[in-house]
Amino acid sequence: MRTGKIDVSVVVPVYNERESVPILVRSIREVLDRIGPATETVIVDDGSKDGTRDVLRRLAAADRRLRVVLLRRNFGQSAAMDAGFRASRGEIVVTMDGDLQNDPRDIPALLEKVREGYDVVSGWRKHRRDKLFIRKIPSRIANRLICSVTDVRLHDTGCSLKAFRREVVERIRVYGELHRFLPALARVEGARISELAVRHHARKYGRSKYNLTRTFRVLMDLSSLNLFLKHLRNPLRFFAGAGLVFFVIGAAAAAWIAARGMNGGLPPESRNIVVTIVFLFLAAAFQWIFLGAVASLIVTTGRRRGRGLASAWTPAGPPARTERRRA
Repeated sequence: MRTGKIDVSVVVPVYNERESVPILVRSIREVLDRIGPATETVIVDDGSKDGTRDVLRRLAAADRRLRVVLLRRNFGQSAAMDAGFRASRGEIVVTMDGDLQNDPRDIPALLEKVREGYDVVSGWRKHRRDKLFIRKIPSRIANRLICSVTDVRLHDTGCSLKAFRREVVERIRVYGELHRFLPALARVEGARISELAVRHHARKYGRSKYNLTRTFRVLMDLSSLNLFLKHLRNPLRFFAGAGLVFFVIGAAAAAWIAARGMNGGLPPESRNIVVTIVFLFLAAAFQWIFLGAVASLIVTTGRRRGRGLASAWTPAGPPARTERRRA
């Protein structure tokens, strides 16, 4: 491993891409050779079972600028992406898919956009080469939903071809299906975000790893991300609001029981059921408030621990701004 300064790192998570990997590595190397010697490619094998790992070992032995990370099993694209971030050393980190649908020739344009002052540049597959009903339509729906929740206005949130400043990469953690929401995670850190139209090719080898069964996991991660974005500074407000709803319902039910009991219009068996429901709602109210207090304690503790790092990075411009560049 070299210890010198690296200007650009290209991070590529792969899974069962034996045919694509040699072509991909060669294409990236041709682009990076034109950029300069202070570059590297980091390929993360996410537990492939088709011989991809052996191909990567041979390629890494012949190229000192190729670094390979081998995960013990298949952890998912987000975990592989995060492992690539931690292994990379470049001042600018470029991410892309390993199925040859992203084009390495777009990397110089992304780097140029970053050097204009942006912290994150996201690719836009303006002319996407995928099936309409399986990939394009669900992707458009997901883009609308993600943009409305995260308030990051991009045409294509699912494009893996992106460029990040090192400071942004070091401040975010990717897990679950959060690789789809990297611009939103960067926005939390005050990053300037831009968009650039890029090439997109049809898949030549292997099978797509994406299917509609991942929709549920994406929705769950989007829900947690929405909570994270809107209530990061004061989570007690969210939890206390939910607790207040349960408390009002429980109190109203208790008042109704008291009124009916005084009139003798509530049978004993019904009274027992309703009283139990009242206690459940009141217990839920206090539990929500307790969770909010714990969440606030965690946020406050983390904020105090991070004060020493607060001045380590200042975004290149006004935060949370997105710009689009059309082809």
